[in-house]
Amino acid sequence: MPHRTTRRAPRRTALAAIALLGAAAACTAAPPSAPAPPAAPSAGGRAAPAARPFTLAATGDVLPHDSVIRAARADAGGAGHDFRPMFAGVAPVISAADLAICHMETVYGEDGGPFTGYPSFKSPPQVADALRATGYDSCSTASNHTLDDGAEGIRRTLEHLDRVGIEHAGSARTAEEATIPTLLDAGGARVAHLSYTYGTNGIPVPADRPWSVNLIDEGRVLSDARAAREAGADVVVVSLHWGTEWQTAPDERQLALGRALTAATTDGRPDVDLILGTHAHVPQAYEKVNGTWIVYGMGDQVAGPMVNHSGAHDPRGNEGTIARFTFGPPRTPGGRWEVTRAEFVPQWFDTAANRVVDLNAAVASGDTALAPVRDRITGVVLSRGAGAQGLVRAR
Repeated sequence: MPHRTTRRAPRRTALAAIALLGAAAACTAAPPSAPAPPAAPSAGGRAAPAARPFTLAATGDVLPHDSVIRAARADAGGAGHDFRPMFAGVAPVISAADLAICHMETVYGEDGGPFTGYPSFKSPPQVADALRATGYDSCSTASNHTLDDGAEGIRRTLEHLDRVGIEHAGSARTAEEATIPTLLDAGGARVAHLSYTYGTNGIPVPADRPWSVNLIDEGRVLSDARAAREAGADVVVVSLHWGTEWQTAPDERQLALGRALTAATTDGRPDVDLILGTHAHVPQAYEKVNGTWIVYGMGDQVAGPMVNHSGAHDPRGNEGTIARFTFGPPRTPGGRWEVTRAEFVPQWFDTAANRVVDLNAAVASGDTALAPVRDRITGVVLSRGAGAQGLVRAR
């Protein structure tokens, strides 16, 4: 099976750009990696990459409402759109990871617009530039808004992600592209990124383009995971756009599908190594199931003031987490890359300033008014016993 790969680009350029914006925030990076064992010679006589631990960071829905689009235009001085300042507060965490994954929930409009927010989104393509400047390597693109602007919306979105050097999974421009697993390199491991959504807001998937967006189907997910293994993946990460909006507890479908996916094995090895959830608009719990971590929902990362199903403004819609997992090399040849450290960073989108805030960094720097927000998110994340399973809030 053909595959595409991307190797991690140096982060110094991205960090320098963020620093020039004057919006960097302090945070603690991932724990130092253990020394790597000597590289073994490959069949061709050259040393193969030495396996070493790597960190993976992931975040929730990027959902630019009209207010977010207006703020990006203001940040660009009225000429175009600049989303980089919005993400600057979490750039230290994202850029410090060996591999960083976002969820690009919306599709991009044409250069110059028009751009729209809810209910049918067409976002400025400069979002992609900001994601890359922040340090993201891959984005899941399967969501209930993937078909908001049909095939052209998908094409524009993937082209812009390609242009800035961000890989993507979950939607496709051609039938051939839909069969190509997204493979990324980190720590000597090849990581597959797969992405699926529960639906597309009632917009039918085109009969002549059934491959344009991946819909959640247990058999399909497991088949794709096994195909990714055959294509060389050492670690399989699955992004799922699922769950019940505004519900902090995972629903029955999330629980059942999570159990099924984490229980599946091939030759004694799990088919899926990590599940990353989006869609609910609010933070949801983390849980280790059948030895595999599930993040049921990371919440919204970027969104305008959110109104829940009761018609009331709900601040939880601007709360979320950064999931961070450290994977260690197999203890035996052909074994599993194990999660050796599981962490989360509470984050919040300040809709007054239109900035993503690292709540750990904000509280540590003296903004004690945000401590209740950080602690509320923490309570949700740990609500299914993840603390006893080894999950910690990053310091």
